[in-house]
Amino acid sequence: MRKLRVAVLYGGRSGEHEVSLQSAASVITHLDRNRFEIVPVAIDKQGRWHLNDISLLEGKKSLPVFKDAPKVVLPPNPPDTSSGSALIGLAGSGQPRTIDVVFPVMHGPLCEDGTIQGLLELADVPYVGCGVLASAVAMDKEMTKRVVRDAGLPIVSYVSLKHELWKKEKEPSAERIQKELGYPVFVKPANLGSSVGVHKVKEPSALDAALEDAFNYDTKVLVEAAVNAREIEVSVLENADATADPLVSVPGEINPTHEFYSYEAKYLDEKGATLIIPAKLASEQMKCVQEIAKKAFLAIECEGMARVDLLLDRTSGNFFFNELNTIPGFTSISMYPKLWEASGISYKELLSRLVDLAISRHKRKKALVREFRS
Repeated sequence: MRKLRVAVLYGGRSGEHEVSLQSAASVITHLDRNRFEIVPVAIDKQGRWHLNDISLLEGKKSLPVFKDAPKVVLPPNPPDTSSGSALIGLAGSGQPRTIDVVFPVMHGPLCEDGTIQGLLELADVPYVGCGVLASAVAMDKEMTKRVVRDAGLPIVSYVSLKHELWKKEKEPSAERIQKELGYPVFVKPANLGSSVGVHKVKEPSALDAALEDAFNYDTKVLVEAAVNAREIEVSVLENADATADPLVSVPGEINPTHEFYSYEAKYLDEKGATLIIPAKLASEQMKCVQEIAKKAFLAIECEGMARVDLLLDRTSGNFFFNELNTIPGFTSISMYPKLWEASGISYKELLSRLVDLAISRHKRKKALVREFRS
């Protein structure tokens, strides 16, 4: 059998661009070369697509984006080749390349929020991970909270602010936060990950500056009550049996050496956090965490994969759903693959399963009727 041609898509117009370069380097290293031929496609910070040479990327911990590489166009129309593979068009006189499946390894807005997924749907090409709906919902932290709350899962109290309205109503907004949440609070851009633009605010006088910075990254910001909590994470994987519940890993715990698990602690400080796998939880707590993760995955209608983050209140012992990541970090030290390794699925096998799931889902969608039948 011929190898499946997998386009690994990385970079993107997002504040998490650099994180993507690290994740994609790891994915390319661990994809099974006996099964897959890898086609690296980089998206630079201006949104231009480039076809990179795999031979220039081998062994790198963070992938470069070669600006002089051939420009790429992914035509937003179904393939008309006999193989059924999609075409990647090359600018100039280059011959188009066919691809069988896309593996997006991109984080943040215009990458993980349903936009790339929508383009791939139009191009009628299989892709790894969640579809448009789940990607869009999970990217918006407030929409995620609404959905999981309606599914009966516990969340931390929060206030949502829109930028233009906040500029007009700074004082009433601050009073509302003081009254409903108290201090300390966390200030977060609603549509960003990797703790970019996140601040812990301990007193009212520091609120404005934190909001100003968060609004640099998004037009909507969440202010959440700060809980003295342990940070617990769980990896979820779609079941190959479409009728069965998703698979849930053992939980892990993030123990940051910084005041909270900030961008610096995650990516800039090698000793910024300790990963404890499995998390030191009682058996009943383990079951509770895994059940919350499974319910959140199903409530948001995720496909492929997701990492679910929870908070364990040190005082009450209660668990709170925090957020769900549809394209979690994929470096060799990232929680998503490490939790699966601890649960018996190697990194290489995990990637193969994700590609297989993408192709299976695409086949099910292709079987749908696209025209009215009387």
